[in-house]
Amino acid sequence: MKNPLRWYPLILTAGLLSACGGGAKQADTDSHPRVPVEVAAALRAPINASYSGTAALEAEQEADVVSKASGVLLKLYAEEGQRVQAGQLLAQIDPSSAAYQLAQSQAQLRKAQTTYDRASKAIEKQLIPRQEYEQDKYDMQAQAAATRGAQLQLSWTRITAPISGVISRRMVKQGNLVQANEAIFHIVDMHPLTATLNVPERELGMLKPGQSLTLAVDALPGKQFAGTIQRIAPVVDASSGTFRVTCVFDNTAAGNEPLRPGMFGRIDIVYDQRRNALVIPRSALIDEDDETAVFVIERGPPKPVKPKEVKPKPGEAVAAETGKPAQPELVAKRRVVKVGYVEGDRVEIRAGLKAGERVITLGRDAVRDGSEVQVLPTSTSNANATASTSE
Repeated sequence: MKNPLRWYPLILTAGLLSACGGGAKQADTDSHPRVPVEVAAALRAPINASYSGTAALEAEQEADVVSKASGVLLKLYAEEGQRVQAGQLLAQIDPSSAAYQLAQSQAQLRKAQTTYDRASKAIEKQLIPRQEYEQDKYDMQAQAAATRGAQLQLSWTRITAPISGVISRRMVKQGNLVQANEAIFHIVDMHPLTATLNVPERELGMLKPGQSLTLAVDALPGKQFAGTIQRIAPVVDASSGTFRVTCVFDNTAAGNEPLRPGMFGRIDIVYDQRRNALVIPRSALIDEDDETAVFVIERGPPKPVKPKEVKPKPGEAVAAETGKPAQPELVAKRRVVKVGYVEGDRVEIRAGLKAGERVITLGRDAVRDGSEVQVLPTSTSNANATASTSE
């Protein structure tokens, strides 16, 4: 105490440090950054268990119409886009050569038949050897077979439809020289149509022949077409771990056969339904650490507001303002949930949530367990899936 000035620097430094520390603490206390988020409420609603896949439509029956005879194509009786029935005449090849061969064969058959009839009478009277009679018989039978062959060749000049359907393509023109086994038309049966799905083996016990399904094709937006599972392959492909599921669609049920082979579409097969499931948007799920979780909006403990000092004016008494009442903050709490069925952008929660609780759907990547949040208003289109956000 003999020299008080020597303690002055130490006292000044301590005062500055105390002031700085108190200011930082005050700043931390007064500033409460809250993460803006959007939420949705867990609601009771029906949800379906389904398998979805994509596939191209195929015709159950289609065939190339080929010419079995050679010759000039004299006449076309059908055109692309025309519906034809099995056995209907589609084209005519020049029959002149085949008709000539048939006439010649028929003449030789009559000659062989006459020889055989004469031999039959002679053998009864034992006027000719048995061997000669057998030879005449065999000659007559061979000529009869040749005549039937000539008749078949003549019939092949008339090209008919092997199946019923729509002509999707014509490959030749009238007057062309057609060779045997050359394709003339391509016919597609538009009803029914099929689609083949390659389904993961984990779904093997869920799908069965006869189950109903729906089809949505890219070419016809907004429309759905009903179908059924026609058959399921009895084996699983070891290389891909999938099995083939063939789906069939009644193309006449929608009228005017709107579906076309080659169309690409999405197939949904519903194999179970829960009518009172607890569902939330799929966007609320967090998959990490081998578990599925959500962030639930909860009210945190209230934080008091520091009283605000009021400086008196000259001549007035000193007063102080106590500040606003303590207000609870909204915080995000991480909660592990058990997921059930998934349908589109909705997911069933089997455990971990209660009806009415709100989960974060937008902004969940910016929060941590215990983060203070600010709930933003959501669009009116999601009003049924979100809770009130006026806090």
